[in-house]
Amino acid sequence: MRSLARLPKAHLHLHLEGAMRPATLAELAGERGERGEQPPESSGFKSFEDFTSLYRAAARLVREGPRENLLRLVREVVEDAAADGAVWIEPHVNPLTYETDPDAALDLLDVVIDEGRRTAARLGIGFGVLVFARRNADPSEGVEAARLAARRAGHGVVSFGLAGDEARFPPEPFAETFAIARDAGLISAPHAGEFAGPAGVRAALDVLGARRIAHGVRAVEDPDLLARLAAEDVVLDVCPTSNVALGVAESLSVHPLPLLLQAGVRCTLNADDPLLFGPGLLEEYETARTAFALTDPQLAAIARTSVESSGAPRALVEDAVTLIGDWLDIPDRATTPPILGAW
Repeated sequence: MRSLARLPKAHLHLHLEGAMRPATLAELAGERGERGEQPPESSGFKSFEDFTSLYRAAARLVREGPRENLLRLVREVVEDAAADGAVWIEPHVNPLTYETDPDAALDLLDVVIDEGRRTAARLGIGFGVLVFARRNADPSEGVEAARLAARRAGHGVVSFGLAGDEARFPPEPFAETFAIARDAGLISAPHAGEFAGPAGVRAALDVLGARRIAHGVRAVEDPDLLARLAAEDVVLDVCPTSNVALGVAESLSVHPLPLLLQAGVRCTLNADDPLLFGPGLLEEYETARTAFALTDPQLAAIARTSVESSGAPRALVEDAVTLIGDWLDIPDRATTPPILGAW
């Protein structure tokens, strides 16, 4: 059986603070004199608000702590991605949740980019940032986030997203925000199709010009929408364990990923918030192999979609696609991931 750790892949749907290692959470909480609790088992949350409350508690340890906490988080997130066989990682960050002053927020964004690139280069992989706006904040903050992202477009920032409770906060107020990001050449990659159903996916396409959609799995409820996603080559950044934990899918046995692939919709596999849900990127691929019975060619196609739809440099994408082909053609002989050049 081929080692999925050796399958080159990109990690595109990963929230920076939500990717903190459990041991780091416990250590940072202990340093602040807070209860160093481990995160819950990924068996489910009572509500989306329950999830976001726990996320904010973990993020506070980084946002209110010394800068070294943030540097450590970035380093560890990149290290974990490389260990899972990622050749490119694109974590989601909003610098305005750290610094409300735009200049200070830009400086913080530069810190994340520099540390991420430095760590990625050491490990032979690539690093870019998805800056996101918050649905529950005033849309003017979203505009400012897009302007910050645009200032670093091509210099570390590669995509732009929208996160938060889509059932309560529709995307229409963020049309200007995403126009700024798209005009700067950033990939439009908002969250949708998680709690608002197919209508949320349609709005992401029509209002935000989405080319990738974080989640998007409830598009399966609308055959016409599935056909549109396939025809327009819109990619869904799917997180199966997250979907089950938050009640979007009742269980892995009825998760819509196989139906999405069957409909011709290109999908990627991602961990979303492994601190809270448990599995990392490699485990999600292993779940796809076991729970969904996806074949190695199907898993290789998902990995290829992940690198091709990412914001990675063209040379990295081409090298990764070649290595994915090698993974399929040559029986696995080792357990360590392949190494690309420095990016």
